[in-house]
Amino acid sequence: QVQLVESGGGLVQAGGSLRLSCAASGRTFSLYAMGWFRQAPGKEREFVAAIMWSSGNTYYVDSVKGRFTISRDNAKNTVYLQMNSLKPEDTAVYYCAARRGGSYYSTKSSEYDYWGQGTQVTVPS
Repeated sequence: QVQLVESGGGLVQAGGSLRLSCAASGRTFSLYAMGWFRQAPGKEREFVAAIMWSSGNTYYVDSVKGRFTISRDNAKNTVYLQMNSLKPEDTAVYYCAARRGGSYYSTKSSEYDYWGQGTQVTVPS
């Protein structure tokens, strides 16, 4: 079993920055990858970024490339999402997710096994 605890959400003006954190506990040695997803009201959950635990390879949706950075601290079992140059379109509930196994990254929420509770990010227009 794996538990994910998120923090760092809040309200920030357009152009500002936030850093989200996701601390993993439990059987974390079995995890292959970590990802961030987001969901706005009335929309489906959307892939944002992913990182492989062992290699550190990262992947991003096109809309956040150059603005968001995903990273991890293996010793702390924590993954981060640094969000810069925030836009109103980034407003959503952000979820941390963990993938138990695999041989490559995935952008599909159905292929992740554990989820955090979600944290709200609001960027007013």
